[in-house]
Amino acid sequence: MNYAPLVALDRLNLDIPQGEFFAFLGPNGAGKTTTIKILTGLLRPTSGTVSICGHDLGSAPLEAKRRIGFIPDVAVFYEKLSPLEFMEFIGDLFSIGRQQVREATTALFSRFSLESVATRRIEGLSHGTRQRLAIASALMHDPEVIIIDEPMVGLDPKHARIVKDELKRRSLNGTTVFLSTHLLNVAEELADRVGIISGGRLIALGTVDQIRTTVSARIPEIESLESLFLQLTATP
Repeated sequence: MNYAPLVALDRLNLDIPQGEFFAFLGPNGAGKTTTIKILTGLLRPTSGTVSICGHDLGSAPLEAKRRIGFIPDVAVFYEKLSPLEFMEFIGDLFSIGRQQVREATTALFSRFSLESVATRRIEGLSHGTRQRLAIASALMHDPEVIIIDEPMVGLDPKHARIVKDELKRRSLNGTTVFLSTHLLNVAEELADRVGIISGGRLIALGTVDQIRTTVSARIPEIESLESLFLQLTATP
C-alpha cells in the first residue's frame, strides 16, 4: 500500500485460519491502521488482494463485508439515537429480522451491561459505555470474522474482562478474531498467534513461544512479549 512516496505496507502477506485469535502488534506508524482499513474495505490496496471467508473483497465486497464485525478504536454513532434504536439500525443494514434483532439485542445488552442505558440518547453516554455499544453492535449479526482496533480503550477492568472473555469464547467456537492492540499483555493472554509489523513490514509471525525461541537464540535474556516486541521494533 503506497501513499506516494511513502510505502505504508510492504508486501504484507497474512493467512489467518478460521477460529484463530490473531493479535497484530506494532509501534505507532507501523501500518496497523492501514492494514485494518484494507481488511474492512475502507481502503483499496495499490496491489494485492484480500479474501474474507473465501470472498474477494475487491470483486465481491458485499459478500465479504457481511461476514465482518468491525470494532474501531473510536466508534461513530448517530448521536440522537438510543442504543436500542442503533441496534435496530444495524439490524436493518444486515437485513436481520426484527425478532432476531430483539433477541440478539437483549442478549448482548445483558452481556455488556447496557440495559440501564438502552433508551437514553447515545450523545449522553460515557466513552466506556459507547465502546461497549460499539462492540455489541458489531456482534449483532454474529460475524464470522471480528476485526478490532484497540477494544479496551475506555473500559474499566470489569468490562475489559467481559470483552476479553467474549472474544475468546467466540474464537473457540470458530469465529476468527483479528485484534490490533498496544496492550501486549492482552495479546499474550488471548492470541493463538501474533504478527509484529514495523515500518510497513511483517517482521515476526507465530506463537509467542515460537517468536521467543527465534529471538532468544540471539539474545538469551529475552523472555516476555514486551521484551520481544521492544527488541524486534527497536530503531537501528
